[in-house]
Amino acid sequence: MRRSLHLALFVTGLLWLLAANGVAVRAAEGIAVRFVLTTGAMNLLSNLFLLFLLLLGFTALNWIGMRQGSVRLANALPRRATAMEEWTRGAVIGWAALLVAVVPMAIAGALDPQFLWRGSAWAGTLIAVASLAFGTLANEVAFRGFLFRRLIDAIGPTAATLVLAGLYALLVSLQPNATGLSFLVLLLGGVLFSLAYLRTHALWLGWGMHFAWAAATVVVFGLPVGGVASYSTIVQTDTKGPAWLTGGAYGPEGALFTAVVFCAAMAVVYRVTRDYAWSYTHPVIVPGGYPMDVPPPAAHAEMEQAAAAKAPVLVQIAPAPGNDSAAERPSQSEPPRHGSL
Repeated sequence: MRRSLHLALFVTGLLWLLAANGVAVRAAEGIAVRFVLTTGAMNLLSNLFLLFLLLLGFTALNWIGMRQGSVRLANALPRRATAMEEWTRGAVIGWAALLVAVVPMAIAGALDPQFLWRGSAWAGTLIAVASLAFGTLANEVAFRGFLFRRLIDAIGPTAATLVLAGLYALLVSLQPNATGLSFLVLLLGGVLFSLAYLRTHALWLGWGMHFAWAAATVVVFGLPVGGVASYSTIVQTDTKGPAWLTGGAYGPEGALFTAVVFCAAMAVVYRVTRDYAWSYTHPVIVPGGYPMDVPPPAAHAEMEQAAAAKAPVLVQIAPAPGNDSAAERPSQSEPPRHGSL
């Protein structure tokens, strides 16, 4: 396919992303109003609808452009032996990155957590975790799946990474309480998640990082994630101090130190994905050249045929000349003969 066709598929997929997001939000709001659901349940439905629409739409576009209709392959979710291992490694990196990002806030005494142990808070936490699982997967499918691959084929991996990271930061910054610093941090986060795809050619690692970061932010520390504070139920933390330290109402993605953490996480991702990059990103070596089976000359073939047609000749092997026969040799039982003096 020409680059222009890949670019056309990218633009079409981007329009589908915007439309699917609007449809998912409106459908979730309508169901929540109709059945009087909580905000957490509405977020869960919205993320679930968005994921379904993205998988469906991108698979259809991939079939139209590439004549390949697999949902997994179209959305960079291949079934392979290391999928769970990649997700787990990503989750460890995401959890560790969030822990390091929150350390300066804790040292400065900028966190004021409150704990709610009632049953409804625990139920809300389970709903929040499920919602974040679907939401982070939908986010990865949207910005590091079909669209990212089409843009790579159109303009190359480096330019595609910068464009998608900027687009990701721009759209996520439309959430409430966003700032200029949060845009910069989200831009670096987009590069980090894009690097996870480029090193593995799959979304498992990036999804693990994204989910662990968001879930730890909400469940463990009770902080807003992406400017949304409605996910926190058991732990609800108020922050105090400068916004560049805590991120303010936007959460850790709006803190200055988080930018440093994301840069360090890029080095970690590059380090731990060496085996995956070797196994999944290098092209398969296909032997080339031409067959070298040269037939023998006609004269040689005739000689072989003539030799095969002759009757076999028996050959008698005689003793070598100059050797005594066995009859002329003295027996070992005879005494030795001595000459006369």
